Amino acid sequence: TCIANDFGFTQVFARQIEALARPGDLLVLFSTSGNSPNILAALDSAHSRGVTSIAMLGKGGGAAAQQADHALIVPSENSARIQEAHTLLLHAICEELERRVVMRDA
Repeated sequence: TCIANDFGFTQVFARQIEALARPGDLLVLFSTSGNSPNILAALDSAHSRGVTSIAMLGKGGGAAAQQADHALIVPSENSARIQEAHTLLLHAICEELERRVVMRDA
């Protein structure tokens, strides 16, 4: 909350990326509209640091679809359906990452 208090909510993610992200990292973000100022600022910050971005979006993708390196757009205008699809995608990604870690460590 100190970032939002000191720099504004628009910078809440960008400031964390500035502090922690390194070239080669991956930013995965979610936005129903793709037009949230804090999401767009996070994408700008990621690109300036050599961080690849994947945006999971809805409603046509908005401005984030153009800024992200990769955009997965749920073809719906219904926020609840978009968020349900995002949850399904996130679970599938986590399952695959876990499978790969287990295989690597076996």
